[in-house]
Amino acid sequence: MAQKILSRICLAATVSIVAFAAQPAQAQSGTASFFLTSAGPGKGADLGGIDGADKHCQSLAQATGAGAKTWHAYLSTQAADGKPAVNARDRIGKGPWQNVKGVVIAKDVADLHSAGNNLTKETDLNEKGEVSNGVGDKPNRHDVLTGSQPDGTAFGPEADRTCKNWTSSTQGAAMVGHSDRKGLRDDDASHSWNSSHPSRGPDGGCSQADLRSTGGDGLLYCFAVN
Repeated sequence: MAQKILSRICLAATVSIVAFAAQPAQAQSGTASFFLTSAGPGKGADLGGIDGADKHCQSLAQATGAGAKTWHAYLSTQAADGKPAVNARDRIGKGPWQNVKGVVIAKDVADLHSAGNNLTKETDLNEKGEVSNGVGDKPNRHDVLTGSQPDGTAFGPEADRTCKNWTSSTQGAAMVGHSDRKGLRDDDASHSWNSSHPSRGPDGGCSQADLRSTGGDGLLYCFAVN
C-alpha cells in the first residue's frame, strides 16, 4: 500500500513538472514595457491611422499578459488637413523601457535616441520574447515603420514619409528603421533603428508587398507609456 501511495505521489510530481515546462516562455511579459510586434495588421502601412496602430500594440500586449498598461506605437505623423504633426518621441512615455526578458533597452527618451541605447537584434524582442528576422535571415523583416527622423521627430509636409499618416496601402512612402541595425552600407542610416530609408515598390510604396520587397513586413515598435 505504501509503495502504491509513493508511486502516485511521484507520478503527480512528474505531471506537474511537465505541465510547468510546457508553459509558454512569458515569465516577465507582465513587466515588459517595450516590444517589436511579431506581425503587422496586414494591410501594409494602412494601420487605421495612428490610433489603429496603438490598438494593434495594445492587442498584442493583452495577449501576453501585459494589457494592463497603455501601449503606443512608435510612430510620427505629418501635418495635414489642418492638424499638426505628431512626434513619435513625444508619445511613448518617459522610460525606462525593458523588453519581455527584462533587459533595459533605454533609460529615457534622450537615451533611446542616442548612440548609447541598447537596441539590437538580440534585444528588439517581439511580444512573445522572440528575435525577429534581420539581414541574412529568410525572409528579412528588419524594416520597422516609424515615419520619423533620427531624433524621433516628424518630417515636414514636403514629402510623404508616413503613407498618408498611416492610412494608405497604395501610394506614398513610409520611413522605416532597421531593427537589427544593419543595412546595405556601413553608414548611420543603415545602422539606424528608426530612420533608415523610405519604403518603395510597384504598388506605390505602402502595400504589404511593397514593404516586404525591401525587407519589411509592416512591423512596429510598441512602448508602454505608463
